[in-house]
Amino acid sequence: MVPVSYYVALSAILFTIGALGVLIRRNPLIIFMSIELMLNAANLAMVAFARIYTVLEGQIFVFFVMTVAAAEVAVGLALIVAIFRTKHSINIDEMNSLKG
Repeated sequence: MVPVSYYVALSAILFTIGALGVLIRRNPLIIFMSIELMLNAANLAMVAFARIYTVLEGQIFVFFVMTVAAAEVAVGLALIVAIFRTKHSINIDEMNSLKG
């Protein structure tokens, strides 16, 4: 059996990579992927702790977080497509205003 500290360490590494991706990158698609990586890192830690304490609620909560993350991706990609259609660019630096 793998110790829970390995799962927590992997979760911390994945969360750090995701946070760096959000802070460094300028492409909205990469930023959304980094946010998803951060959510999955938190899910991994929650499942690891739920397994160690043998509670099912942690795994159920992870299922709902994954559902919300999927909805967030759908809405985020729809927003990116809508912005690209109006501005013909998806550069983060050019999206400083919400004017139409």
